[in-house]
Amino acid sequence: MKQMNIGAVDLNLLKTFIVIWELRSLTAAAERLHLTQPAVSHALRRLREMFDDPLFVRSTTSMVPTETAIRLHEPIARALGIIHEALHTHSSFDPATATRSFHLVMSDMSCSHVLPLLMEELAHAAPHVSIEVQQMAMENLGAAMRNGDIDLAFGYLPGLPEDCQSQLVLNDDYICMLRKEHPMVGQALTMENLLQLRYVYTNTNTTGHQLAEDVLRNAGVKRDFALRMPHFTVAPEIVRHTDLALFLPRSIAERHNLDGAFVLLDLPLEMPRIPVSLYTHTRFSADSGIQWLRSLLIEMFGREEIVP
Repeated sequence: MKQMNIGAVDLNLLKTFIVIWELRSLTAAAERLHLTQPAVSHALRRLREMFDDPLFVRSTTSMVPTETAIRLHEPIARALGIIHEALHTHSSFDPATATRSFHLVMSDMSCSHVLPLLMEELAHAAPHVSIEVQQMAMENLGAAMRNGDIDLAFGYLPGLPEDCQSQLVLNDDYICMLRKEHPMVGQALTMENLLQLRYVYTNTNTTGHQLAEDVLRNAGVKRDFALRMPHFTVAPEIVRHTDLALFLPRSIAERHNLDGAFVLLDLPLEMPRIPVSLYTHTRFSADSGIQWLRSLLIEMFGREEIVP
């Protein structure tokens, strides 16, 4: 490797290296970093010049790290984490005047439940704070939290590493949602009429949703799907105006049913309880901003009128 001028090293290039490592895709890295793909390609060229190595080689399916990249990954990730920690550990956080942006990971289901409440709280307590929400594959989330790219995650996330500390906020389960004018309202939901309903299906990859789907599949419940969608957000509104049914977490269903437009029915088979938690990384336990946001969310879910 050629002699390197340490003073010329751009920390943004090192962050780009970490994101390419995690995602193995320049396109996905550009999306994560909010850059264009040519900008990420240019950053990779500069990294290659800096380390005198290709670092990532394109295969048919992904960008494969070289031996040099493999050796560099851990010390670069550790160094960026230390820098992030140093910048926030000793800085005071006053929510009334703070202009910080927090990066959260949660599913679209969780967004519909959490964000209306959270943004209402922030409007009063921290009017200049901003929130950026992402969805991220479980295999990338732990590293993103360790590197400081993600401040807090919300949901049922049993695959996170042990250095991601968690706080349980509720135990959830899945129910069936119908509009209150549905012909089946007034009847107990049996296995027989469960199979007679037509459904909206949301193809979310959240862990809790997949757990519930596994129970239904193992019980032999084969649903008739009138609509399949890649996201959840609009599904309750479709149920509101049709005789279609929807399986979803009880907490989210109750949140959408504040106006009494729906009937929420227990399923006629034993559904798993889904522990929903807030996750932060132990590396940033002294970050006053993250701890403030974490405490705010825990306090929100601790209120009797919010917890189902």
